[in-house]
Amino acid sequence: MNEARQKGLIGAIEAGGTKFICALARPDGTIVARARIDTRTPAECFPDMATFFRESAATHGDIAAFGVASFGPIDIDPASPAYGTFTTTPKPGWQGARYHDALGQFGAPLVVDNDVNGAALGEWLAGAGQGARTIAYTTIGTGVGTGVLRDGRSLMGFSHYEMGHIHPSHDRALDPFEGWCPYHGDCLEGLVAGPAIIKRWGTSLDHLADDPAKIALIGGYIADLAADLVLMHMPDRLIFGGGVVKAPGLIEVVRQRTEARLNGYVRNPRLDPGLATYIVTPGLGDDAGITGAIALGRQALAQ
Repeated sequence: MNEARQKGLIGAIEAGGTKFICALARPDGTIVARARIDTRTPAECFPDMATFFRESAATHGDIAAFGVASFGPIDIDPASPAYGTFTTTPKPGWQGARYHDALGQFGAPLVVDNDVNGAALGEWLAGAGQGARTIAYTTIGTGVGTGVLRDGRSLMGFSHYEMGHIHPSHDRALDPFEGWCPYHGDCLEGLVAGPAIIKRWGTSLDHLADDPAKIALIGGYIADLAADLVLMHMPDRLIFGGGVVKAPGLIEVVRQRTEARLNGYVRNPRLDPGLATYIVTPGLGDDAGITGAIALGRQALAQ
């Protein structure tokens, strides 16, 4: 890393389905400017994002690198000519949009990852994932996604994981809901994401805390994912965040149902009785994503 870059600032973007959080930060993570931009079309969001960084840089100093933790699906393979480009995202207008087109004017290196990998990185560095080598971070909100990290690096194949689209056990007699996902119907996202819950019951899950059967139904689906994550990745810790997970009583159901699904097959001191220290909620709350985006920017500084 050359001296000029080391002294420069990091532009960080946490891009979600409803909002963009943009921040200008020092390499140590101290945020010096921050803004929220509503997620609309790229033609509307990208100019607002660029304006924020131009104005913030004029006040605080040059931007040496960018880190982006974004909703997707998005190409996160640095070797791909489409790196940083949205692919099959169901969000209208976003397929084909590319972060490099919006941020290239700054002449700074850019690292792009998906939003759950970014949040996982933030939690690994400064939140509920501290002290663990391998973590799986799942967010359940507008959509469902899981990021798996090993020693602070997100795992992937030719693209990022799409664990939100596995198919959990769906008893249609108990739950006749057909699902909400435009691609798969009753995949996990189609059954437990915020819009799916509202379409099924007319309100968000946190307003249904006095209905244990509904909490148990959603918790059971999420526990299918949790058990699969244990079996496929053997992480040191599972972290569940997002608006749906904030529903009272849900995380307790997830722990109970996950333990029942594993049924003693996996034995390790990390899997404490009741899984209270194994399945946890985020330590950084809503700041996990932007913390991870800043860390991605530090990776770009090192390029």
